[in-house]
Amino acid sequence: MKLKILGSSSSGNCYLLQNKTETLVLECGVKWNEVKKALNFNMTNICGCLITHEHKDHCKYIKDVLKAGIDIYSTKGTLKALKIDSHRSHVIEYLKPFKVGGYSILPFQTKHDCEEPVGFLIQHEDMGTLLFATDTYYLEYKFENLNHILVECNYSLDILNKNIEAGKIHPAFKNRVLQSHFEFDNVKNFLKANNLAQVANIVLLHLSNDNSDSARFKTEIEKLTGKLVHIADKGLEIDIGLYPF
Repeated sequence: MKLKILGSSSSGNCYLLQNKTETLVLECGVKWNEVKKALNFNMTNICGCLITHEHKDHCKYIKDVLKAGIDIYSTKGTLKALKIDSHRSHVIEYLKPFKVGGYSILPFQTKHDCEEPVGFLIQHEDMGTLLFATDTYYLEYKFENLNHILVECNYSLDILNKNIEAGKIHPAFKNRVLQSHFEFDNVKNFLKANNLAQVANIVLLHLSNDNSDSARFKTEIEKLTGKLVHIADKGLEIDIGLYPF
């Protein structure tokens, strides 16, 4: 199983979970042609597309997905906000599991400034259990038996404050960030609160262009967890096969 990063920023988000027979798309905020290229223009193996919320950097190309004959899965609030009503759009609910191809998925509530945001706990026999949580300032759940963690690490409060003091960022922007994105120290606290014994990869998503430090984030979280940490740069590919522990 491979994880492919097609975008992980305010410019656009999209991730592929791909084995030899099926591909699950997470988010559709990058140009659909980029998804086609990543799949060598073979779209027949796509089993579905999961969408976390209605902000354009996560779902701008949702109509292209539908036109391609691919089913989408999101909450009622998100689909309503996007004005999507299609036979290929499936309403999901918090903590009610569903299946897409060989993937078993449990949606859970996240905290963001939108209608009904969601994260996903995804299981597949080829990769074990993967946590996907982005655009959330807090995660209220603890997760067991994780093998891979994809989690937002958007900004560090000390960097944000320095940018405000330097006049690079308007002070009013701070409250919006605090109520919408996962801060570095909060990510560390979340990781400490969970059992990481079986985790092979931690992937840090959606880093802010101005208020993050990728080298620092990677180094400190590797030191904290003892795990392999990746920054979700566009073009990154990671083996997320099920490792023996």
